[in-house]
Amino acid sequence: MTPTLVFILGLAVFLFLAFIGMPIAFAFGFVGFLGTIFLMGIGPGLALIGTAPWQWASASGFIVVPLFILMGTFAYYSGISQALFVAAYKWLGRLPGGLAIATNLACTGFAACTGTSLASGATMGTIAFPEMMRFNYDQRLATGCIGAGGTLGILIPPSIFFIIYGFMTQQPIGALFIAGVFPGLMLSGMFVGLILVMCTRNPELGPRGESFTWKERFNSLAGVWGVIVLFILVIGGLYLGIFAPSEAGAIGATGAFIIALSRRTKINMLFKALVDSLRLTCMVLTITIGAMIFNIFVTVSGVPTIFAEWITGLSVSPYTILILILLMYIPLGMVMDVMAMILLTIPITFPIISGLGFDPIWFGVLIVVMCELANITPPVGMTVYVVQGVTKVPLDEVFRGNIPFVVVMIIGLAILIAFPEISLFLPRAMSG
Repeated sequence: MTPTLVFILGLAVFLFLAFIGMPIAFAFGFVGFLGTIFLMGIGPGLALIGTAPWQWASASGFIVVPLFILMGTFAYYSGISQALFVAAYKWLGRLPGGLAIATNLACTGFAACTGTSLASGATMGTIAFPEMMRFNYDQRLATGCIGAGGTLGILIPPSIFFIIYGFMTQQPIGALFIAGVFPGLMLSGMFVGLILVMCTRNPELGPRGESFTWKERFNSLAGVWGVIVLFILVIGGLYLGIFAPSEAGAIGATGAFIIALSRRTKINMLFKALVDSLRLTCMVLTITIGAMIFNIFVTVSGVPTIFAEWITGLSVSPYTILILILLMYIPLGMVMDVMAMILLTIPITFPIISGLGFDPIWFGVLIVVMCELANITPPVGMTVYVVQGVTKVPLDEVFRGNIPFVVVMIIGLAILIAFPEISLFLPRAMSG
């Protein structure tokens, strides 16, 4: 068999193993190991298994993953998210759909402390959903704003997905983080605009909330100072070049720990934060090791080179190719875990994007936005499942509630494609 045919068979086996429930990390590693043996022999295959886990697990650049995960878990268990929601509610609750807007902005703020969308979805589902039901909000709007707002956790820095993308493509983590700031804020603003339009046209979807005095509003800001300081410290330090991503992660984790102590977080909650960060770090690292073994098999097969040469040789606009690549992520995201999707496709798509001359930092932002879409589209929208599990709203209702936000997200993606400077202005200013 030709190497290309071996790759196709290996990919089919991987998809089958993932479909029947084998953990993604082991499906990646198993197929990559067998494929390497088939193409290179038993010796290189055993050498790959013997050296790959240590090689990637001990990579100095990967230390940022557990640090930012720890930062996020400390922030989660310290109750910062609730303080964010209360502050946003007191300032904006009287607007049409004010509670939904407050939820979205609280998700935006919480995204600055954690690199995952699942934590935002779970937290806001617990805090904001009961309040919206108390004011007779439409269930679809309530769950939709929680799900869509939760996805911002993987775009607004610090983001685990930017770390994985940078690790795989050898792009600077700091520049990727900075590149996600304006797109994340833009999408958050578009979600707010959507909620305002929907609730102005049909006030029954999201009735106005309570009114608060100016004193109550300003007093509510006392609970969010930690998030502001943490974000400025970590992202500002990266932007100014004061410290490297690993140092930013250490400072962020320490800062989140201090905030947790200042909020008198119980010892058992701090212990849970440590356990959760350890569990999540092991999961991310195991999946990455398995994917890297699989990627060696992909590289040996020669498929990325063949595919890149064929794509770049087509007599079509480079932007047409870019859009086709991005569209590919929509059906993939409907049937595959987001992290597995990135780890599977980047070794194939990144050489094409590089060959076409597109900025790799900009492409990283577009890929993360596609991951956001995948997180709230059926049937494998992980954030939707988390929101459904917390709110107990029927799953089909939650998915329907996310449809308007999916449309807005696609419009936002089109804007980012048309105007790359939205993503690249800060990284270029940073490097200049």
